[in-house]
Amino acid sequence: MSLRMALAVLACGLAFTGVAQAGPVLDAVKKRDAVRCGVSSGVAGFSALGSDGQWRGLDVAVCRAVAAAVLGDAQKVEFTPLSSQQRFAALQAGQIDILSRNTTWTLSRDAGLNVHFAAITYYDGQGILMHKRFGVKSAKELKGAEICVQSGTTNEKNLTTYLGTQGIKAKAIVYDNFEAAYKAFFSGRCQAFSTDVSALIGLKSSQSGKPDDYVVLPEIFSKEPLGPAVLRGDDEFFAVVKWVVFAMIEAEELGVGQGNINKALQSNNPAVQRLLGGAENLGKPLGLPRNWVENVLKQVGNYGEVFEANLGKQSPLKLERGLNALWTEGGLMYAPPLR
Repeated sequence: MSLRMALAVLACGLAFTGVAQAGPVLDAVKKRDAVRCGVSSGVAGFSALGSDGQWRGLDVAVCRAVAAAVLGDAQKVEFTPLSSQQRFAALQAGQIDILSRNTTWTLSRDAGLNVHFAAITYYDGQGILMHKRFGVKSAKELKGAEICVQSGTTNEKNLTTYLGTQGIKAKAIVYDNFEAAYKAFFSGRCQAFSTDVSALIGLKSSQSGKPDDYVVLPEIFSKEPLGPAVLRGDDEFFAVVKWVVFAMIEAEELGVGQGNINKALQSNNPAVQRLLGGAENLGKPLGLPRNWVENVLKQVGNYGEVFEANLGKQSPLKLERGLNALWTEGGLMYAPPLR
């Protein structure tokens, strides 16, 4: 038998053991004992630094869930705030392990930037925010308006495309970063501001004492599937991030979360037992401990709990689940079978 053939046989043998071989990123995370997470510099509900020095939001929770699964501790995360222009460069340079920064999954990003999007954690769409004093009820009434928007994002392209295809004679005023764009709007430099609707509602709610002075126009003119991305070259880490998100969604569907995890561990439901590692070891093919999902749910929660705490009824944003409801409830959130 030739050396090449022997190596091929050995590789096949390893492939069928059902045990994940740690890739460079996953191995580095374990050695470092911390997950490095790239987040935004402050988007309400997704990633924002609180006055207590703690990062919170849906994107933050994803990174904490990965840390809980891999390291057994959701607090073992190092957060790096990044601008839109910095985010992919930081991932490509290996400065972060996960980019979890309200980032839209697109073909050019997925295929052209040497990254993998692991899953969709929020289905969003782009809209327009205005002050009510203008009396505008529809984006089609924006003739002559100046609209603030951030450069280097899908938002800029979406806005100019929408205005052009709809024949709306409005002008996009471009700013280098998100903060500069929305501050220009609130200071009166522009009559309107355009970004993802979830962010618009967050900005609206942040206007102390006068959120009702602003309105999000009814038109939503883009698809913005948001989710975490990882650098290509470590299939094992990619699989971990992907299945951590899916486990949180599956747990909500099964009714298992932070609030009842201890009771669920005693459940006779085969699907619950399988998810929590009682019936079979789903951690083995991922290179994770048998109780990885238990750690995620105990320390972070299921998808529904995370959504409600950061974006839903328990948050200042009060967003409806909408497309982000489970598929069993009319939404798009759906996990492939965990078995």
